[in-house]
Amino acid sequence: MGKTKQPTNRSRTPLTKEFLEYISKNWAPKQDLGLERHPVADFAAARRAKLAAQFPGKVLVIESGSMIPRSNDDEYRFRPLTAFAHLTGWGSETEPDSILVIDARKKTSKSHLYLRPTAGHETEEFFANPAIGEFWVGSRPTLDDVASLLGIQTRDIKDFSKDSKKWEKPLSLKNAKLAEAVSVLRFVKDAYEINEMRKAVNATILGFADVARALPTAARKVRGERVVETAFYSRARLEGYDLGYSTIAASGANACTLHWNRNDGEVKDGDLILVDAGVEMDSLYTADVTRTIPVNGKFTELQKKVYDAVLEAADAAFAIAKPGVKFREIHNAAIEVIAKKTAELGLLPVSAEESLKPDNQFHRRFMVHGTSHHLGMDVHDCALARREMYQDGILEEGMVFTIEPGLYFHKDDLLVPEELRGMGIRIEDDVLVVEGGVENLSGALPRTTKGLEDWYQEQLLGSAG
Repeated sequence: MGKTKQPTNRSRTPLTKEFLEYISKNWAPKQDLGLERHPVADFAAARRAKLAAQFPGKVLVIESGSMIPRSNDDEYRFRPLTAFAHLTGWGSETEPDSILVIDARKKTSKSHLYLRPTAGHETEEFFANPAIGEFWVGSRPTLDDVASLLGIQTRDIKDFSKDSKKWEKPLSLKNAKLAEAVSVLRFVKDAYEINEMRKAVNATILGFADVARALPTAARKVRGERVVETAFYSRARLEGYDLGYSTIAASGANACTLHWNRNDGEVKDGDLILVDAGVEMDSLYTADVTRTIPVNGKFTELQKKVYDAVLEAADAAFAIAKPGVKFREIHNAAIEVIAKKTAELGLLPVSAEESLKPDNQFHRRFMVHGTSHHLGMDVHDCALARREMYQDGILEEGMVFTIEPGLYFHKDDLLVPEELRGMGIRIEDDVLVVEGGVENLSGALPRTTKGLEDWYQEQLLGSAG
């Protein structure tokens, strides 16, 4: 018996000569998108020049990355690799499988951007290719469009293989030195980046207002944490491109799990809910803000006591942060307060001073994470920088990072008084280093217990109106 066709439930696109001729005709001329040079173009050019200066005589190859399958025919929303986005400025509009080449072999470096151009009406790809066909993904930019937008010479991705044969040992991000360099390049933000960070933080603050308005509904649902999560997600998609990272909506004892993002728990009256969330803009810069909010809008006296201890630690970090200070000193300032407060609560086997000694660190049982991390296109930005450049690095104007101390008393921690068990509190703000100190970019979102209580009521009244 001959082979039979495999059964399929997928439609098949006709590819006859007659159909190809029919489908390629009678389309209006492709409209000029009218793209003007993007405000980021000159900033991105300066970043490329700075990077090229570190690798004279070399050709640097930076890929955008590819689509990632989610399941069968479905793929995750595309987000280009951070180094590519930072050096091109293309952001959320980046075409997958693009490649930036920075040629530093001459005194003045040159850049080319290789990408897959839009499929013409006369090609099968126009209607038959779900990756680039306009029937599937909509109108795509031409090479000239992208060149005009970003101020980078563009070439068809098909030319990359031929062109790359002319380069002797080009460097990709697999090269540790280059990977570190593109990470370090993001430590100090330029004016465009700072403006985008402000936008991301402001959008995130709006998201927290949505969270407050959603809390009464969340308290009535079995998986109320997901009501909170989706309230913030809606804001992220309205104001930006996506979430900067998976939202943490941790109510009650779930707040003691630092990376809790299952968000399938109940939201109970009388509990606190720790919400750690950030909006990522189309430029791919993200905020990272945490507030711990009473579900019913009022802190108990015990909750206030612990919250104020965390706030004191945060304020100590704010007080020391300024240009010229080592990055690690921010954490040291906050953790001294954490040691003092846990000692006052009777949680330590020794004094706060003894606990702070390197061989002890008993207070870290209740705050195992660091106080700060750099922030930008990645929520934990500049992560490939060496320790001496990160933790031992010196604060400079233009750096953006978090200040986020916390206290976490697990429900099964027998060293903790029963009334404290299951309480987790973190306060996280995004700060910009300026002359003489730091600016709290997220300061419009209240940080004190009284401020949060008043803010909560304002959101509910606004919702009712």
